[in-house]
Amino acid sequence: MMIGPASWQVPFRLASRPKPRHILFFTRSIFRGPNERHKGWTRPRDLIRSKAPKPIKPSERNLVFQVSTEVSRAVNNNLPVVALETTIYTHGYPYPENVRLALDLEKIVRANGAIPATIGVVRGVAKVGLTNEELVTLAAGAGKPETMKVSRRDLPYILGMGVAGWKLNGGTTVSGTMLLAAKAGIKVFGTGGLGGVHRGGQDTMDISADLTELGRTHVAVISSGCKSFLDIPRTLEYLETQGVTVCTFADGRTGPIDFPAFYTRDSGSKSPMVVRDAREAAAIIFSQHMFSGSKQFGMLFANPVPEEFAMQKADIDAAIDQAVQEAAEQGFHGHANTPFILSRIKDLTHGNSLTANRALIESNVAMAAKVAVELSNLKDFYNQEDKEMAKMASLGQADVGLRRRKRDSTDETSNIEVNPRDELAHSITEKAASKTPDIVVYGSVAVDLSCDYAPLGADAHSPPSDLPISPQMHTSNLAALSPSIGGVGCNVALAAHRAGGTTSVLLRSLVAKDLAGQTILSALETEGLYIGGIPSLPLQLENPDVKQEHRTAQYVAINDARKDLVLAMSDMSIFSTPSPMSVHFMRVNPKWSVVDANWHPRMIRKISCRLKDWKSKVAYEPVSVPKSGGIFQPSGPTSDHLGIFPAHTVDLATPNQYELAAMHTAAKKWEFFESQRWWEVIDSLGIPSSGLRDRFVATTNHKMTDEGIPLQTIQLLPIIPTILTKLGADGVLLTEILKTEDPRLTDPAHAPYVLSRTMNGSVEAGGVYMRLFPPVEVVEDVVSVNGVGDTFLGVLVAGLAKGLELNEGLINLAQRGAVMTLRSKESVSPQLGELTPEFDRLQQEAITEVLETAMDG
Repeated sequence: MMIGPASWQVPFRLASRPKPRHILFFTRSIFRGPNERHKGWTRPRDLIRSKAPKPIKPSERNLVFQVSTEVSRAVNNNLPVVALETTIYTHGYPYPENVRLALDLEKIVRANGAIPATIGVVRGVAKVGLTNEELVTLAAGAGKPETMKVSRRDLPYILGMGVAGWKLNGGTTVSGTMLLAAKAGIKVFGTGGLGGVHRGGQDTMDISADLTELGRTHVAVISSGCKSFLDIPRTLEYLETQGVTVCTFADGRTGPIDFPAFYTRDSGSKSPMVVRDAREAAAIIFSQHMFSGSKQFGMLFANPVPEEFAMQKADIDAAIDQAVQEAAEQGFHGHANTPFILSRIKDLTHGNSLTANRALIESNVAMAAKVAVELSNLKDFYNQEDKEMAKMASLGQADVGLRRRKRDSTDETSNIEVNPRDELAHSITEKAASKTPDIVVYGSVAVDLSCDYAPLGADAHSPPSDLPISPQMHTSNLAALSPSIGGVGCNVALAAHRAGGTTSVLLRSLVAKDLAGQTILSALETEGLYIGGIPSLPLQLENPDVKQEHRTAQYVAINDARKDLVLAMSDMSIFSTPSPMSVHFMRVNPKWSVVDANWHPRMIRKISCRLKDWKSKVAYEPVSVPKSGGIFQPSGPTSDHLGIFPAHTVDLATPNQYELAAMHTAAKKWEFFESQRWWEVIDSLGIPSSGLRDRFVATTNHKMTDEGIPLQTIQLLPIIPTILTKLGADGVLLTEILKTEDPRLTDPAHAPYVLSRTMNGSVEAGGVYMRLFPPVEVVEDVVSVNGVGDTFLGVLVAGLAKGLELNEGLINLAQRGAVMTLRSKESVSPQLGELTPEFDRLQQEAITEVLETAMDG
């Protein structure tokens, strides 16, 4: 069916033919000329696009205002968030230096425990929490006349023009950023300097909208005061008239303290109020809750430029005076005034002002993050107290407030004042894991026992030729026993937690109320993993129909003298029931999730489908040959059946070659390869009728090809579009469906790995990519093989949750993590934290690549 005028895109679709199964698409588009009238009005030439505006879809959720998933999750769960403006990038710094600054400031916010929310208008939509691509798009317009400087007054215009079809970009000023931050529920905003009353403002009425915004919008701004070329005394007077709380951070100073003047720590005007640190600032912001029923107002916390970067007052004042005079003489007023003056100050100070400017911005953003963290902690602490009071009141206890604070009169500490800071209930990482985890792992947790065969006289690394390598059957054997906390799900979560640094991980599993279960919970809590997602089940559950026993899972591995696995036995019965009690399904919105195959097949499907409903990427860990095919076994309601690309349920799987074969067998057994939709996807991949054997051999080798590994991965792609097959000493084989917009399809460097390209016009599949990554190291000094594959997946998912691409850098980093575990007695190497800086390096390389691509474009 065609909707809309004929000048809009007209699609035609040819019905698919039975054989071969191909779907063909044809499109044509007709565009208006650049000066043609549209709906009775003419667009000015300087803002004309090469194409007519696209029609607005009524189904779009919000045409003018969008908040990123990460920021929305954080605000809804009281995690610390810091708003960042974008005028500094569009009208302050040149491209591409502005992109580097933007990404650096976001990194500073994260390093101080908060989540950055960069705010701007991109393609006619106000966005809170810009992506890297959106940042580059906005920053690339720096200095261009069509890039707007967006204050409160400008928001209706630029957003309305977007609704009309003209997608403009704009950097938000302090007032524009405050307004959008408040709408998104963000309370703290870090910036460089505030606007204010311009010199001579008593005559010109040139007063920044930032000041009036502070008088009516409930957002706390951390800046280095106002721009130093403004009339600071009148600015402070105006803020007082607006009822704005103005404080200056003491920064170690005592006595009367000046309000800072941007480039200098002193301005000659005393600060109305002074705070010592971020916690005091947060407490002041928090206190405003008592005014929730009345008119809201903002607050200004002035953070002086770091002392080592402060400029000499006489030097900067002379430069400012000259720049202000030139601006007046050349007619720079309104929005054009500040950028001109700042540019002239930079020239007159030979670039020294730019160094100070960069230093104070970074300092302010770091302070804003600290304030946001303290504010989040205060809210959590007092919210918890309110809940306790309500609970105690419901039990009929009188004078709850007094009881909560009462001390035993015989207690020698009863007269010691308790610092509320020490009573804060949750750390930021634990809170994030419980409310808005980056990663959720649904999987097993168990007590692992590794039994390494150790006959007398044997050296584990090079046993004598006259001694047996493997333990003897039907008798006792000497061995070295090493207990640890493990289980596939636990290992994956622990690896992601240790390697991921600030990445928050939530493990959802089950234990019994036995000694093993309590040992596991205690060990995980000591490790710093949140254990609220692991309920303890009663040892016996009596009901009229069935008697159910629960035992905490345990796993025993028997290894030979070379530490290679000979035999393993496990008790995973706690996970094997079709609908185990107490599995947590409270909704969270993780970026990535992992499901291991220890669950009953019905639960695997149920969990995977639920995670997909939560818009999470889902990774499947097959666990073992007998269990790996469980995800394909039909069980439970049809709503929990696996989807097929592009509506797939599972995004990624990490089998070894034996688990891969078992998965392939299971998919074939349950007739996944017979469905019409599976055939349509296979046909869309562009695989030639002659097959791909030669390409398989060239990409892998004859042995792997003869074993069917490449073919098996391709046949599973419509169900799991990315498969990483772990091949031990042969490395890792990546096989995936490339989407039509994937840059690897046109990158000559990746041409050897693109096995096929879509030829039938598919709008989803672009081709098949297959690449063998050799092992990063041949390990001779193996200590234990337990948990190696789990570590690989945990490190991999930690990188994916940080936004890294699944490429050579991340896969090799995951292999390095697996090598660390090979050399460790534990199921997950305690040294994985050494990989955390490597994630930062990969992120920086990705940013550089984005910049280079943008510049080339």
